Amino acid sequence: MKNLVVFTGAGISAESGIKTFRDDNGLWEGHDVMEVASPLGWQNNMELVLNFYNKRRKQLLEVEPNDAHHALAKLQDKYNVPIITQNIDDLHERAGSQKVTHLHGELLKVRSTFDENLVMDWKKDLNSGDFCEHNYQLRPHVVWFGEAVPMFEKASEICSKADILLIIGTSMQVYPAAGLIDFAPEDIPVYFIDPKPNISGSKNLKIISEKAVKGVPALVTDLLQNDIERTGKI
Repeated sequence: MKNLVVFTGAGISAESGIKTFRDDNGLWEGHDVMEVASPLGWQNNMELVLNFYNKRRKQLLEVEPNDAHHALAKLQDKYNVPIITQNIDDLHERAGSQKVTHLHGELLKVRSTFDENLVMDWKKDLNSGDFCEHNYQLRPHVVWFGEAVPMFEKASEICSKADILLIIGTSMQVYPAAGLIDFAPEDIPVYFIDPKPNISGSKNLKIISEKAVKGVPALVTDLLQNDIERTGKI
């Protein structure tokens, strides 16, 4: 079974109603991203950060996977489909995808500020005074600006074994995530689905200038019906 590696960004979840990373003015739901998504922001105003993620968690629990998420899950009938996502939602999992690596953490999990390996599921509000078993404050299990990306090594290894690479709904501007494409073999077919594609061309690259809910199901149908992985032709 061929390895069809999928790399997703905010564009795939936006069509389920999840707000994208930041507005055109650089603000994230009215906040400077450094106020709500950095260690310094946490240090300066923990209550603001907790409230920000509580609102996002509540929103996530009110939305559903869209046609693009469901289409990717169908690929598992024919391919080994590891998904690497920059998104912190669980929409891939809810759609049925079984191998999901979250580069930037997971909104429905929290972790101890004492031991980063002490992670637990969390669907309710996270408040000041919610402590781990060591009596340290819990924080969102999210990678903030200025923090290391602990899953990057795993993700780069996944990319290095790709037979086909599918990139969906990402600006390819956020590093180190955007550098993952460099770990994929040079001669494999690469598909890029985004209404405003920002990627350099190559002979093996096919750009599909569509939103995820339209472009992904169409491509998945082709991948399931045709022998693209054998011929390498796109």
